[in-house]
Amino acid sequence: MLPTVDVVLPCLDEAEGLAWLLPRLPDGMRAVVVDNGSTDGSADIARDHGALVVHAPQRGYGAACSAGLDAASADVVAFCDADASLDPKDLTRVTGPVLSGHTDLVLGRRRPEPGAWPWHLRLANAELARRVRRRTGVRVHDIGPMRAARREPLRALGLRDRRSGYPLETLVAAAEAGWRVAEVDVPYRRRRGRSKVTGTPLGAWHAVQDMSKVLAS
Repeated sequence: MLPTVDVVLPCLDEAEGLAWLLPRLPDGMRAVVVDNGSTDGSADIARDHGALVVHAPQRGYGAACSAGLDAASADVVAFCDADASLDPKDLTRVTGPVLSGHTDLVLGRRRPEPGAWPWHLRLANAELARRVRRRTGVRVHDIGPMRAARREPLRALGLRDRRSGYPLETLVAAAEAGWRVAEVDVPYRRRRGRSKVTGTPLGAWHAVQDMSKVLAS
């Protein structure tokens, strides 16, 4: 049976997170795990759980998301981090309004448990969301990693960022194309393993710079 939703999971050494996450995927959803150069056996774990594994040799979050979108075949595509900070069972909240046709792009607004989201990253995210609201008029509060849209319209946006600016570029491009955009709350937990992007000051700085470039373009 063809999946109703393909869930793109960018992955760089997320064996622990995938082992927890993949069995929790709701019925009708297929995992598309995009291996971005893992050395911890992440791809093998993904295959063992029945996921479609795609290799993205170009490093970068946006490169992995783009490769996953190209490999997807379901009408609706969702994106989620592979580090177990987000529960895939909550994907139904994000995909539901898209599947019903009520919304074109749904974003998961993270509601963190204590210690899951450092204050400096929350502050940077809030500032980016404020700048998006000012530029597009769309009432968003989080540039988060869980989101869903229909595959072909998403491909037609022609997203170009191949680094950390990809989620923000998705939102800005969708808003400028006149899409209906909505947010739904999703719990946000402590990730499993160490972040390769926001887990270091340099990585966090690069992520903010990538997103700032998108807004400046």
